[in-house]
Amino acid sequence: MAATSLPGLTSATPEPRLTDSHGRVIHDLRVSITDRCNYKCVYCRTGEVGAQYPELAIDEYLRLIGLFVGLGITKVRLTGGEPLLRRGLVDLVKELRAWRTLWGEPLDLALTTNGHLLEGLAEPLKAAGLNRVTVSMDAVDAGTFERITRIPGSFAAVLKGVSAAKAAGLTPLKINCVLLRGFNDDQIEGFARFARKEDVVVRFIEFMPLEEDRLWTPEIVVPLKEIVERLGRVLPLVEIAPREASETARRYTFSDGVGEIGIIAPVTQAFCGACSRVRMTSDGKIRTCLFSQVEHDLYGRLRAGEDDEELRAYILRTIEGKEARHHIGEPGFLKPSRSMVHIGG
Repeated sequence: MAATSLPGLTSATPEPRLTDSHGRVIHDLRVSITDRCNYKCVYCRTGEVGAQYPELAIDEYLRLIGLFVGLGITKVRLTGGEPLLRRGLVDLVKELRAWRTLWGEPLDLALTTNGHLLEGLAEPLKAAGLNRVTVSMDAVDAGTFERITRIPGSFAAVLKGVSAAKAAGLTPLKINCVLLRGFNDDQIEGFARFARKEDVVVRFIEFMPLEEDRLWTPEIVVPLKEIVERLGRVLPLVEIAPREASETARRYTFSDGVGEIGIIAPVTQAFCGACSRVRMTSDGKIRTCLFSQVEHDLYGRLRAGEDDEELRAYILRTIEGKEARHHIGEPGFLKPSRSMVHIGG
């Protein structure tokens, strides 16, 4: 699909079209291309539930992503499950690289992966046009890491993947660590040293109730305030100004300027008021929030024969109804109908 064929693309510089009823401009699309995963992380999966939802053909993902880009999306992040398991991934990236946003700039293309297969795919993905990757890595010692993933040899594979991504130029490379008290909260200081030594951005994420099982409680969350205090034991922190209002992570560096840390705190310091994201699941459903109780079947409408104009109108109506915020920890809070692995990170 050439850039000029994107639905809604015009030659004039437009105003953003994807705006919700709360005045937020939506410019970030996260697309799950599979809900399969080769890990069984204890905070995510029960270990017994595999893929639950169908995958679309690569051309179908392109068709749906094109509708969003034609309405003002400027950043596409490919997720899963584990997206490196998906056949056709490199070709998908290559096609997306040829596109332009409504403002004439190349799409910002990123990918989130557990890193297990990244060693062999980093170079091909970079050559295809991927800008950067984020690697989920929840410990900096092999024993803790493999107790979390429940996959022998996973730590060594991920370290090789991180090295390959850096060598390929998929930077700035971000490492995401979901912290759980009693599981891996002893890794905070080690990750600080890892960020400084490896020249990667380490981001700690407060644990959210998105697991397949019923593990989540408020007590298991390691809050931003505690993370900052623990990091300060390594070296004093200096906060860095956000790049944009919708940035999810609070950014820090150490007092000597070496290393960057991000902290994403959706539980204790929610950032819903500046949210710029929308998600599409591997089976083509729109989710306007991680914690949505309703899914919007875009792919079903495509299969029913709706044309691009009708599909664009449906996307606009769906985005307009985006939730104001999540309600984690409040009375009556309900977990979403899907767990994180089946939604897309």
